[in-house]
Order: sequence, then C-alpha cells, then structure tokens
Amino acid sequence: MKFFGAIAAVTMLFTGSVQAAETVTITDVTGREVSVNVPVEHVILGEGRLVYGLATIDSEDPFARVVGWRDDLKKADPQGYDIYAAKYPKIDDIPTFGGIKDGSFDVEQAISLKPDVVIMNLESKAATEDGGFDEKLAAVGIPLVYIDFREAPMKNTETSMRILGQLTGKQDRAEEFIKFRADHIKRVTDRLAKANPKKPTVFIERAAGYSEECCMSFGNENFGKMVEMAGGINIAADIIPGTFGTINPEQVVASDPDQFVGTGGDWEAYAPGMGWVPVGPGADMVEARRKLVGLTERPAFTGIKATKNGNIHVVWHQFYNSPYQFVVIEQMAKWFHPDLFADIEPEASFRELYERFLPIDYQPGYFISINDTVTNK
Repeated sequence: MKFFGAIAAVTMLFTGSVQAAETVTITDVTGREVSVNVPVEHVILGEGRLVYGLATIDSEDPFARVVGWRDDLKKADPQGYDIYAAKYPKIDDIPTFGGIKDGSFDVEQAISLKPDVVIMNLESKAATEDGGFDEKLAAVGIPLVYIDFREAPMKNTETSMRILGQLTGKQDRAEEFIKFRADHIKRVTDRLAKANPKKPTVFIERAAGYSEECCMSFGNENFGKMVEMAGGINIAADIIPGTFGTINPEQVVASDPDQFVGTGGDWEAYAPGMGWVPVGPGADMVEARRKLVGLTERPAFTGIKATKNGNIHVVWHQFYNSPYQFVVIEQMAKWFHPDLFADIEPEASFRELYERFLPIDYQPGYFISINDTVTNK
C-alpha cells in the first residue's frame, strides 16, 4: 500500500507540474496573438516602470521573475527606486538596458538572459519593429508582448493588467486589482454624471518646469482624459492630436484656464537644476512648494485665472505611466469640485492600494497645491 501510495503521489506531483506549466495564447494591447509558456519564470521588462503594474500582482517580490530591465526607473523615479531597493537590494544587480527608441537596447544581451517573455510598453512598438528586434527575438523563440499604461491608459490598463495576470498565473489577483481601480473611478464618474456640475477649464502641463520651454501637455488621452473624467475641460484636447504634444504660451494665456495641474518628479538625473517640482513618495514638500510657486512666475502663468485664484497644483508624473491613475482622478476631482467631493480622500485611497497590493509602505508626497500648508514632519 505504501508503494502504491508513493506512486500515486509521484503521479499527482507530475500531473500538477504539467498543469502548472501550459502554453497559452495571449492577445496583447496591439491585437497580436502571442504564444507563451505560463507561468513565466524569467521576464525582461522593456521599461523599468512596468514594475508598477507587476508589483500589484507579484506582491511578495516584484523582482522575483525579472532577469533584465530598462534603466529608466532609477532615473525617472529615484525616490521609488530607493524605497524598493531598500527592501529588495538585489535590484541593483539586475542587468539593465538602454531604451529601444534611443537605439541603446542590446537585443543580444537580452537573448543571452534566456527570458520566457519580453514585456514592452506600447510606446516602443514602432522602434522595436524598425530595429528588427521583434524578428530577432522571434527567431530564437522568445515571445514579445506589448502592454500599455501610457499611450492610451484609460483604454488599455485593464487589458494590460489581465495580460500580467495571465503571464504570472495570477489572474485572480489581477482581477482583484482591476475591480479596486474601476470601483474608485466609477465613484467619481457616477457622481459627476448625477450632479452635472459646471466644469472648469484646465491646463495640464506635462513635466512642468522640466525645461525652460513651455508647454508640453496632453491631448485626449492619458492625463488629458483623466482631467475630463475628473470633471474638467482639458484646454489642449482640441489642439493636440493624440496623447502627447505641445502648445505655445500664447495659447495658455488666451485660454485663461480656471485650473492648472502640472506633473512633477525628481528629475535631477535628467534635467539637473531645472524648475520641476519634486513630488513623489517621501518628497520634500517645503521644497516642492517653493518650486511650485516658481512655476507661476513664468510669463504665461502670471495673469491667468488659475494663478489669480490659487488653483495651482502638481501631481506625481508617474501616474501617467502606471495603473494607479484612479488616485489622481480622485485628487483632480476634489480640486475641481471641492464641495461635490468633500468626502473623497485620495491619500487614503492610495494608502489602501499600498496596503492591499504593494509590498512596500506608503509614503505621502504625491500631490501639492499652492495654498497647502506644508511641512516635512
């Protein structure tokens, strides 16, 4: 009996391992059908900030599967990188790559790491194909999957999270996050639909103060779409075709927006000494407010209604490239319609996301308004 029991145990173990690893067809955000053996054990992230999404699913260790990644997280979000590195010091040893678009991605290095899948952000698709990287990966049997938190995040975030769930074998976890995010967004949009308040005009400036030139902004997607979902009117929606673009200072003055929202972060690695507002986890809020005031002193902003009325705000830039957009939608709704959303606490919403889905502790510092009383206590 012990012999047959042992045989049965081995059979169950073998059967379980076969069931655990299977080939599935994943339809990525471009509509490509890709065959992948799941759950994947070795992943290359074509952009380091894709870990924002992966971390909500692989919550115990977001880097357990990552064998290589682009080097952007440390440069674009040094505060976030340092928080993760403090808990997972091994991330300093993960092989890094340059970007596809700037031609510094080393496809041979990527192949040498023998990944089960390469995950790319949608933005890099054209450059990936132009460089023939997709063909080189396919030639050695490495699947390439595109997800998207940046080009059309309000359209593609749920699909992208489901793809990550499929790849990791954690579909239930992905669906839990998707529902959490959707419920928070619906709370804002349903209330706006019912109340139908007057909508303020809003200028959303991408990477405000990053350079001396003005003004990068968003069209009808990403932050531009989030402004609309939060009950505002994006002044650049009819000026910028697509997601990203630029409007000139004269257009800002002529539009005379009721509200100004800039995106900010610590970009010393990219634009040392410039006027960007360093919001983010654990940010120096006194310094952030000082630099926020500096944004209003630029010629295009001194006389607009937003400045005169104190409706000047900055939010963490990386909301534009992560699945956490619902938090900034709540925050902008509260700024645009303070009476209607007096009971909404975006900080509490973000803290709950951390507690339920992320392996690191929440640290405030993601938002600031010019009239805020700030300290670093």
